[in-house]
Amino acid sequence: MSRLSVPLQFLTVLAWSGLSSIVVGAVGGSALAVLPLGVGSAVVAVLLYRWIVSRTERRAVDELSSTGAIRPLLLGAVVGIGLFTLAIAGIAALGGYHVTGPGTVQGLLWYVGFMAMAAVSEELLFRGILLRHVERWFGTWIALIGTGIVFGLMHLLNPDATLWGAIAIAVEAGGMLGAAWIATRRLWLPIGLHLGWNLAESGIFGTAVSGNGTSSGLLASAPAGPTAISGGVFGPEASVVSVAVCLAVTVVLLAIARRRGLVVPLHRPQRTSTGTRAPGALPGASAGTRDGS
Repeated sequence: MSRLSVPLQFLTVLAWSGLSSIVVGAVGGSALAVLPLGVGSAVVAVLLYRWIVSRTERRAVDELSSTGAIRPLLLGAVVGIGLFTLAIAGIAALGGYHVTGPGTVQGLLWYVGFMAMAAVSEELLFRGILLRHVERWFGTWIALIGTGIVFGLMHLLNPDATLWGAIAIAVEAGGMLGAAWIATRRLWLPIGLHLGWNLAESGIFGTAVSGNGTSSGLLASAPAGPTAISGGVFGPEASVVSVAVCLAVTVVLLAIARRRGLVVPLHRPQRTSTGTRAPGALPGASAGTRDGS
C-alpha cells in the first residue's frame, strides 16, 4: 500500500459526498426528489469506497462485503432508533422535550434520503478510512479517541454549534460508532446505528441534529428547561442523557471487541510479505480487517 492510499481514499469519498450534498441542496425540500437521490448517493458512495480501497490496498474489501450485509445494517438501524427513543424519553421525563404539533410523512421521507446519504458518507470517511488506518498505525485506543475528537470538532462548523455539543458528539458518535466498527470489523453496523439515530432524531421526533437547526419529521418539537438536559439549540445530542446512553453502549461494544480479540495494541506486529509483522494487524485479518460479526 502506497503513501498516497489514505489521501486518495479520503478524497474520493469526500468528493462524492460534497457533490451529492450540492445536488440534494439544489432540489430543496422535495421529498420525492431527495429520497431517491440520497439513497442513490449512499449506494454509489459504497461502490466508490470498494473500488478505491481495492485498487489502493489490493485486497478484498471485507468491511463492506455485500454478503451478510442486510442483517447488521437493519439491526443497527433498529437499535439506533431505539437508543434515540430511549434518550428522548429520558429527556422528556426531565422536562427537556415537548411536542408542539404534528409533522408530515413527507418530512420523514425527506430525512430518510438525506440521512442515508449523510450516515454512509460519514461512516466511510471516519470509520472506514480514518479510524481503520489510524488503528493500524497506532492501535485501537489512540485511533478511537483521536478520530472521535476529530469527528466532534467537525461539528463545530454547523450553524448552531457549541463546544459542549462537539464534545458530546465526540463521546457519543465517535465512541459508539467507532466501537461498533471495532467490535465487528465491518461498516454495516455503524452505518445502521448512525442512520437509525439520526433518522429518529430528525425524521420521527423532529429535533435539531448536531446544531443544524430544528427538524420537522413526523413530529414538531421544541427544547425546554436546562440546556444540559434538553441539549438546547444544538439538539438532544448535547444532552447529558444522550451522552450517558451512548457511552453505555460504547462500553458494551468495546467489551465485546476485547472478548473477540479485536483490540489492537500499540505497535502490535503485523505480518508482511517476509513473514514478519508490522504494527496494527489482527491475527487472521485480511489487510487490517476482520469480520467479527
